[in-house]
Amino acid sequence: MSEKVQKSEHEWQQQLTPEQYRVTREKGTERPFTGDHQVSDEQGIYHCICCGAPLFENEHKFDAGCGWPSFDRPLADAAVEEHLDTTHGMRRIEVTCRRCDAHLGHVFPDGPQETTGQRYCINSVSLDFHPGE
Repeated sequence: MSEKVQKSEHEWQQQLTPEQYRVTREKGTERPFTGDHQVSDEQGIYHCICCGAPLFENEHKFDAGCGWPSFDRPLADAAVEEHLDTTHGMRRIEVTCRRCDAHLGHVFPDGPQETTGQRYCINSVSLDFHPGE
């Protein structure tokens, strides 16, 4: 994995849309069923919108019906980090980009049992899809 990307909050605000900034840098959540990457059969790789790191592969995406893109695993274990999140009175596991610490979403143990059993529930605005990779 490449060197850690560090930018000032001002630099992130200049690079990202207000919604991308709110979700990735302020740990927000986009409204369900509103994202660009909700359902797609096109093959490719999903990259971090902040730093461009490859994160998820369309091959591991599934329709969880939750309103956000869902994957059963990251592209590589080194692509993401997982952290305990106790905000909003809940106990969840937050998923962040290992390269730039962008908030991506959360992982839950209710994914497809025939694969990993994991559901990486990821905000569309935190992803940039590269078809054909």
